[in-house]
Amino acid sequence: MVHQNGQQPDRLVIDCSTIDPLTSVKIASRVKEAGFGTFVDAPMSGGVVGATAGSLSFMVGSSKEIFGAVREVLSKMGKKIVHCGPSGTGISAKLANNYLLAINNLATAEAMNFGVKAGLNPSVLAQIINSATGRSWASEVNNPVPGVVEAAPASRQYQGGFAISLMNKDLNLAITAAQQANAPLLLSASASEIYEKLTSDERFAKSDFSSVYKYLQGTTEAKL
Repeated sequence: MVHQNGQQPDRLVIDCSTIDPLTSVKIASRVKEAGFGTFVDAPMSGGVVGATAGSLSFMVGSSKEIFGAVREVLSKMGKKIVHCGPSGTGISAKLANNYLLAINNLATAEAMNFGVKAGLNPSVLAQIINSATGRSWASEVNNPVPGVVEAAPASRQYQGGFAISLMNKDLNLAITAAQQANAPLLLSASASEIYEKLTSDERFAKSDFSSVYKYLQGTTEAKL
């Protein structure tokens, strides 16, 4: 329904970007006050592979009353649509997830580098990790060692994935949001230092964030 003044109170405005929660809540309030509809934060997870396959996961921050309508729209792009709570909680969920991903990626790169330099075959080491308690998405799906997972960016010269610069952006957003929520992130300083350093290096900035493995190898002069 469109009013004479251009207002559309029944319109859904679904934002799938990753920004900070406070800004998202402010935008939602402004959209409502202006009568231009209902603003919903619905960041996604799944990356390029998930987008191509239509299997993305969406984290939704909205009222319960409109979640059904939001889910109907997002189900055309994703398989898992989760109602996280009121406005802003979808963003918070995404940032919590990406903070964990950033840490898991660093830990996986360190563990693989350690094992390889100790004489282990990287595929054997990955098999052990992925059948034991160290298993994570970073080790199983996005393993940072070239050749271990054929479909991973590492096996394509670290191209076609989630850029280090984007991970650095999300990590900084997560750190700020956690501070606002008074939630300590004990590993954030070390992680931020590494991602910030690689983001400022043109040899790494646009490469998949798993290329931190290449950096740890001590071969930063190599072209990715």
